[in-house]
Amino acid sequence: PEVSVKVTLLNFMITPEGLGDQLLGIVVAKERPELEEEKNQLIVQGAANKKQLKEIEDKILEILSSAEGNILEDETAIQVLSSSKTLSNEISEKQMVAEETERKIDATREGYRPISTHSSLLFFTIADLANIEPMYQYSLSWFINLFINSIADSNKSKNLEKRLRYLSDHFTYLLYCNVCRSLFEKDKLLFSLLLCINILKGRGAITQAEFLFFLTGGVGLANPHPNPAPAWLPDRSWDELCRMCELPAFQHFRESFEQHVDDWRQLYESKTPHKQALPGSWATELSEFQRVLVLRCLRPDKVVPAAQDFVEEKLGNRFIVPPPFDLAKSFKDSSAAAPLIFVLSPGADPMAALMKFAESRGFEGDRFQSISLGQGQGPVAQRLIEIAVAEGTWVVLQNCHLAVSWLPTLEKICEELHAANADFRLWLTSYPSDKFPVSVLQNGVKMTNEPPMGLRANLQRSYQNDPISDPAFFDSLNGTGKETAFQKLLFGLCFFHALVQERRKFGPLGWNIPYEFNESDLSISVRQLQMFLLEYDDVPYAALTYLTGQCNYGGRVTDEKDRRCLMSILSNFYSPAIVEDKNYKFSPTGLYY
Repeated sequence: PEVSVKVTLLNFMITPEGLGDQLLGIVVAKERPELEEEKNQLIVQGAANKKQLKEIEDKILEILSSAEGNILEDETAIQVLSSSKTLSNEISEKQMVAEETERKIDATREGYRPISTHSSLLFFTIADLANIEPMYQYSLSWFINLFINSIADSNKSKNLEKRLRYLSDHFTYLLYCNVCRSLFEKDKLLFSLLLCINILKGRGAITQAEFLFFLTGGVGLANPHPNPAPAWLPDRSWDELCRMCELPAFQHFRESFEQHVDDWRQLYESKTPHKQALPGSWATELSEFQRVLVLRCLRPDKVVPAAQDFVEEKLGNRFIVPPPFDLAKSFKDSSAAAPLIFVLSPGADPMAALMKFAESRGFEGDRFQSISLGQGQGPVAQRLIEIAVAEGTWVVLQNCHLAVSWLPTLEKICEELHAANADFRLWLTSYPSDKFPVSVLQNGVKMTNEPPMGLRANLQRSYQNDPISDPAFFDSLNGTGKETAFQKLLFGLCFFHALVQERRKFGPLGWNIPYEFNESDLSISVRQLQMFLLEYDDVPYAALTYLTGQCNYGGRVTDEKDRRCLMSILSNFYSPAIVEDKNYKFSPTGLYY
């Protein structure tokens, strides 16, 4: 009690209004540089005028205070006061003209306000991602550089409305692509949804109350209204529906629901309720997001596909199909002072792709050094970085999460990289860790290398990875008469690889034990396929099936039932029918062929 301490916490996080003004200045300076320059000159001129007026006032006060006797008899004082008045009037007139000009400039600048407000919303959307995963950190300087690049690269138009629309669409998608490459697959749809909701909230199309209900389902005490259909409607769903009626758009929803219970039951029992129209007038009265709220109460298991449809309708299909992993693009966005960070997940190993990329850029042998961090490896890594900084080579520090005590030293090293050789690159790999330095994450280029979600995205990734992406490898059987067999079996193998990975999403329905099948399994199987087709006149299906199913992929499988399932699936893709039948289908539906 005798000693007390007062602590004042200051939040230096920029505000939406402040960021909006900053971005407005940037976009006007790029789009209308003459306006921004004139605005800055007026600010300087206004400050100079006010300073002059202050000096005149001080001079007058000094004369008045120092005057002796009758001031009207002091000719010098009268002359000074007269000239001061004249000068003061001139300055006031200049200031009035300047203020009028500034108002006109501000009116023109305000025409660009929509894009600055929109972009400000986007920044605070990505700033919230750190609450999901500590590795999702993005700096304001990185965001502003991206904004400036978008101004330069987006379509131009003399029509201001069109120009702002082009810039808005271009920057939103550019930001989505740059952020998506650093997100885990499970979080990419969530990011798209947050992006969509925040944009619509900014336009007033979604209220904060509706968004909070979507997140929480509302908070309430005992429900006084009895459940009208306890036979099929869970009490929890009915309670949430009643709480939803507190929102302005749903004022008479409960009464309507009770009157059309049978119609709502059809929606409840539908296999695709997110594709069905709502009963009665609610099909037209509610917005798309409000429909998702209804679905959240009745069929929470379909909220994810409904959210996906919602994002696709509002932002377009490209915001639910993340861009494929592109190491070359990430490298292009990096610099010697910005480390490239692989955020790891179970089963992901980017080293093979990184070594192949380094070789293609001429960084191999002594020009490419790699070390796995752990106990006592910190000083060794530091020496490697010092040599690489001077010589302009590449260094890879693997498993940074295992050297938590050395991470502050890494942060200090990264702060001093601005003087490094232009060819130098620092590559880091780490599992998610809240101990990883925030400044390194914010300034670095972050990437994840997970298997993508969905069969199509998985197939695209396989064809973009080594060795299939190498034209010499892909065309290696041209002229042998077996090129068609190779391409068909290669597609089948890639489809099989995507399928066994996608089955993990279904828990025990997919595999009794979740196995970490990865790119190395596909790579060795693809090389064996090429080798066997080159060396044998006929396709050795039995050998290929055994090596791929029992050794490469089967080597990870420990459950006998899973092994039998794996071999059964593989038989659909490694069979004579896939080569001989031009219309061979991979599924009874005929969708996959």
